[in-house]
Amino acid sequence: MTRPIKTRNSTAGGNGAEAGRQAAFRLGLSAESRAAALLLAKGYRVVARRYRTHVGEVDIVARRGNVLVFVEVKARERLDDAAEAVTERQQRRIIAAAEAWLAANPNDVSQNIRFDAILVAPRRWPRHIQAAFETTM
Repeated sequence: MTRPIKTRNSTAGGNGAEAGRQAAFRLGLSAESRAAALLLAKGYRVVARRYRTHVGEVDIVARRGNVLVFVEVKARERLDDAAEAVTERQQRRIIAAAEAWLAANPNDVSQNIRFDAILVAPRRWPRHIQAAFETTM
């Protein structure tokens, strides 16, 4: 008797949680791509995507003129739900990741820093919220 071989991407055996995580990951990548395209259309230059540190992650780091923008991308069924998904805890992690970026890129310290959010929902244009939250960096 042969048994089916389970692969890393296999959802056989009732592993619905893994399939859900993979779907969420793909949705996040798609939303980040839409957000990056929006920023490019608005004249920003994307300098990093999915910037990860041990203290947090920034979805997109972009620049326009002398402004360095750390962008959080949120994808939900409704734009209002996406807006509510940027919690204080996430803001702290994004700020910590931004501080790590600035430590690793000291030339950017002299830039004006801003924290934006881009909200993404199916069949809707992404909504770019400039200065979605502030900090005393």
